[in-house]
Amino acid sequence: MLVTKRALIGAVVAATVVFAGLGAGAAQAAPDADKAKEGDRAATARVDASLAPDRLAKGKVTASSTATAALAAIQKRIAAYVAKNGTAYSFGSYFDAGTGRIVVETDAPDAVVSSLTSTAGLNAAQAQVAGLTQVKRTAIDDAFSRRDDVPNFYGGGGITQTAGVAWCSSGFTVQNGAGTRFMVTAGHCFANGVTVLTESGNRTYGTVSNRRLPTVTGHAQDMELIGGQGYWGRVFTGGVNSSTSLPVVAAGTAFVGYTDYCTSGRTTGENCGHTATSISGQVCTQTGCKSPVIVYTGGTLPQGGDSGGAFYAKDASSIWIRGHHIAGGGGTSYATPWLETQAAYGVSIVLG
Repeated sequence: MLVTKRALIGAVVAATVVFAGLGAGAAQAAPDADKAKEGDRAATARVDASLAPDRLAKGKVTASSTATAALAAIQKRIAAYVAKNGTAYSFGSYFDAGTGRIVVETDAPDAVVSSLTSTAGLNAAQAQVAGLTQVKRTAIDDAFSRRDDVPNFYGGGGITQTAGVAWCSSGFTVQNGAGTRFMVTAGHCFANGVTVLTESGNRTYGTVSNRRLPTVTGHAQDMELIGGQGYWGRVFTGGVNSSTSLPVVAAGTAFVGYTDYCTSGRTTGENCGHTATSISGQVCTQTGCKSPVIVYTGGTLPQGGDSGGAFYAKDASSIWIRGHHIAGGGGTSYATPWLETQAAYGVSIVLG
C-alpha cells in the first residue's frame, strides 16, 4: 500500500480538491505531508440524521418488554457465571427479532447452559419466552489478527504492536472536549501504554490509553483509544490493499432489521450486507462479558485481525458510524455500539 500511495504523489492537486470537496470514493493518495493538509474540522454532524440509509428500520423490529426482561435475566446469569468461573467458555446472547426468540450461542456444556437459561425466578410471561430460548453450539473468539497507512490515519487500517504479530484494525476517529483526536479500536487488542505501529511496522500509529475490558478493568466494554499522531474522519473502503476511502458524516445508534451494514478491517477489507439482529446483545469470550453489543449476521463477516474495525451504514459518498467490531464465530458477529464509546469517553465523532 505504501508503494501505491507514494506512486500517487503526483496527484496532490487532485487529492487536495477531493478532500476539500469531500468527493465520493476519494482515494487516499497523498503521502504524509499532503495528507496532513486535511487540517481540522469541527466534529458536528453536517447531515440530518434522518437521511441515514438505515433509518427506515427504526421502530419496525422491536422486542416486547417481557422478552427484554427475560433476556436481561439470562444475560445477568451468564455474566455472573463468567465472573465466578472464568472465560473457559464463550457466550453470545440476544433477542432475534426475526424468530421472536432469545438466542444463546455458546460452547459451554449442556448442564451449564441449562442452568443459565432456566425459567426459575422469572414471572409466568418471562418464563414462557425464556422457555423457547434457542441454543446454538459454537465457539466465539475475540477477533485478533489495510496494511500500511500514513498520517492522518483512517479507520479500517491494519495496526500492530510488533510488525507481523497480533494484528488488529483501526475503527474511527474521535475527539475530546479539548479537540485532541484519538483512534478507537477494540480493548482486547493492546495494553495501556503500548506503542502501536502500522501493520507494516513502518510508522508509529500512537500510544494506547483508556483501555476498557472486563478481565482488565471490570468494564463490560471492549474498547480503547490510540493517540499521539494525526487521525482523520475517513474509513478505508474496498479490498484489503485498497487506498480508497469515504468520509464519516455522522455517528449514532444501529437499527435492528437493517440489512446492509458494513465493516472495514485489515483481514477481509470492506464488506457489506450485514443484518443487525439486536442492539442489546451480550457476548462473553476469553476476555469476559461485554454488553450491550450489536449482534449482526449475513454477508462476509469479519475474521481474525478485523477486530476494532468500523461497523457502519453507508451510501455512495458517506459513512454513518454505528460501532466497532469486537468478536465473532459460527456465523454471528458482535460490535461495541458507538453510543457506548461516546458515553464512556465523552468524545464526539470526527468528520471527514
